[in-house]
Amino acid sequence: YNRSLYMNNIREIKDYQIVILGLLIALGAIISTFVLAHGIVSYQKLQNQTLSVTGSASQEINSDLAVWRAFYEVRSKDLKSGYAKINADKKVLNDFLIANGMQQNDIQFSPVSSFPVYKKLGNGYDSNEIDGYRLSQNVQVSSKNVDAVDKMSQQTVQLVDKNVEVTSNNIEYYVSNLDELKIKMLAAATKDAKERAKSMVQSTGGHIGSMNSAKMGVFQIVAKDSTDVSDYGIYNTSARYKKINAVVNATFTIK
Repeated sequence: YNRSLYMNNIREIKDYQIVILGLLIALGAIISTFVLAHGIVSYQKLQNQTLSVTGSASQEINSDLAVWRAFYEVRSKDLKSGYAKINADKKVLNDFLIANGMQQNDIQFSPVSSFPVYKKLGNGYDSNEIDGYRLSQNVQVSSKNVDAVDKMSQQTVQLVDKNVEVTSNNIEYYVSNLDELKIKMLAAATKDAKERAKSMVQSTGGHIGSMNSAKMGVFQIVAKDSTDVSDYGIYNTSARYKKINAVVNATFTIK
């Protein structure tokens, strides 16, 4: 009887140990699966991480195209004499421009505009009676000889002595190869964005992968010493010496 009881106890202990071992194996499998899954997710997250940076580039540029605009007008009692006077003024002005270094191909005259001038009534209002005519004409000079245009614009006062009433605007300065400059500046800004990204990631032991996307910002073409910025971009035409600023927003993968 005692031997039989002893053998039953042995079998119960073994069964219990088998159950415990099975539970341990199952628990280990669950933990291993969790750790492996967590590692895969972490790896995937690391591989999918991206970094967005903003790169910029600037360059000082000199305008190589100057545009000068002006208009002149005459008043006359009749259209015939008015056209004769404004055509004479046109010749005087054209000769003045040629004498000051402008090329004929750089000079453009608009058609003549004429408007009737009515006599005034006692109450200050216009009557229906024509008192004369006012004729005007615009002229534009576009030249790559920027120095000559600058100098010419300062000599227009001489036309007053020749009875030509000229009203001139400020010179506008442009850059003729702006499209080429934009491409160059975008490349420089993109390079700057990549260098910024490298600097930021290397400090954490990571590396920059491929560039996922790049978005061009607005161009700021401002006076040389200006700090003006606009969300819509700027193209300053009043300054001869300018600075062009380019911005690129780029996204890189981290590996």
